[in-house]
Amino acid sequence: MAAKRSGAQSKRSQRPSAGLQPAQEPHSEPPLSRERIVATAVELLDAEGIGGLSMRRLADRLGSGAMSLYWHVDNKEKVFDLALDSVLEYREPPQTGEPRNWRGEVVHMLEDWRASMLRHPWSASLLPRRALGPNILGRLELLSKILSRAGVADADLNVAIWSLWNYVMGATVTRASFELSDDDRAVAQQRLTRLSESYPTIERSRLLLDSDWDGAFSRGLDFMLDGFAARQ
Repeated sequence: MAAKRSGAQSKRSQRPSAGLQPAQEPHSEPPLSRERIVATAVELLDAEGIGGLSMRRLADRLGSGAMSLYWHVDNKEKVFDLALDSVLEYREPPQTGEPRNWRGEVVHMLEDWRASMLRHPWSASLLPRRALGPNILGRLELLSKILSRAGVADADLNVAIWSLWNYVMGATVTRASFELSDDDRAVAQQRLTRLSESYPTIERSRLLLDSDWDGAFSRGLDFMLDGFAARQ
């Protein structure tokens, strides 16, 4: 019996203490967290679009089991919400001490908004139907404050905000989905030239050859802000 007890004690002495964790492998993945899940979801969405994201594929990228994700996010829809809000974070430009120009602030914010969505083209299609997160709500709050400070009346504020929202969304979706090559544009313009009796104005302006997306966005935004200023 003494020999048996000695053997049992020997086996117990070889077990790791309950309070000790096994050493992490040098090349093991970092711990799973909501932040890491969201960052990886953004990478997957950038690479494969909305249709390419599933909890299984996301888990594979993270090197974990799909069920492990549910400790951090409720479902795939929540992943979409978090990924969308993460790419729309906005950092105001540093203050210079000079009087703030409301138009410059609006232009900076909206150009940043458009650029963020163009870097992540899937975001434009998600934005109209996703729950608004803190980053996009923060943008809208700041935009409302800037316009209010510029003299836009409270009765007109919602119209101004939605007009700018629609402008950014429309410009982004059009740019992201318009994939004609220079050769395709030239062929389309030649066809338009042959139909110039029916479409003289857009043929004369060579509309189909105009690919200055950034310039068109900036000038169009100026037109809108001129209208806001004229009402003050």
